[in-house]
Amino acid sequence: MATRIIIGCGYLGTPVAKHWIAQGDQVFALTRSQDNAQRLRTLGIQPLVGDVMEPQSLPIFPAVEQVLYAVGYDRSGKYSLEDVYVQGLKNVVHRLPDSVQQLVYISSTGVYGQDDGSWVTETSETAPTRPGGKACLEAELFLLDKQAQAALPRVTILRLAGIYGPNRIPRLAQIKQGQPLKVPSTGWLNLIHVQDAVRVVDCVISQLPSEHLYLVSDGHPVDRHEYLQEIARQLGAPPVVFEDTQADSAVAQRASSSKRICNQRLMDEFQLQWKYPTYRETLTELLAKA
Repeated sequence: MATRIIIGCGYLGTPVAKHWIAQGDQVFALTRSQDNAQRLRTLGIQPLVGDVMEPQSLPIFPAVEQVLYAVGYDRSGKYSLEDVYVQGLKNVVHRLPDSVQQLVYISSTGVYGQDDGSWVTETSETAPTRPGGKACLEAELFLLDKQAQAALPRVTILRLAGIYGPNRIPRLAQIKQGQPLKVPSTGWLNLIHVQDAVRVVDCVISQLPSEHLYLVSDGHPVDRHEYLQEIARQLGAPPVVFEDTQADSAVAQRASSSKRICNQRLMDEFQLQWKYPTYRETLTELLAKA
């Protein structure tokens, strides 16, 4: 039986925890609220209450062997994205027990800034253009520096493509209502179903990975226009109409990034068979429950 802690037990962390508990592991999770602590208890997860942004609130962590760090950004909070992604991580790392043997960090393919539709790998240039990608890259470098100083044991970084799954299909309400979408009409989307992402996390934390970095995507990028129009078609909604995004700097910035994520390193090492090889295998099911 392994003993593990999840920092950021949300859309990805919760199903990971359920999977580990089902196989007999002991799972702790850090949460900011007592209400969420009760929810975690009902799932068989042992909650620890504390806020990554308030070091004095962090509990004494139990003697766990492995850590999954999957903290997302709460836009309703008072801290900046960089504060949460970088300083929050530092606050936790400084409190980890000596028993930790591996830390798996959930990063993002937003660390890449390519805009020419090219395929990117783990060795491609990282030149993020958006705040989230910049913060993730800074967090990665911090972890690798700590590992190089022997202040951390094995660090495994997973740069995830866009996670989708139940209750997580972007722009769904707008598409249903036939509203124009203020998003780029072209560009590559890289996706991974949440259940397949769970399998990846389990592989790299239960096996001994040979590398410190993996790109996580189903390997089948889809054009944004095709993806959104297929959602509309299956809903029986009007074809998607796109608004001009040039006047919106944030949307224009998103439009400037277009790359295709290569998952070859991950697939070669772990011989994974995706449950959802592309979004098409599950879209009908997801929309029926939406």
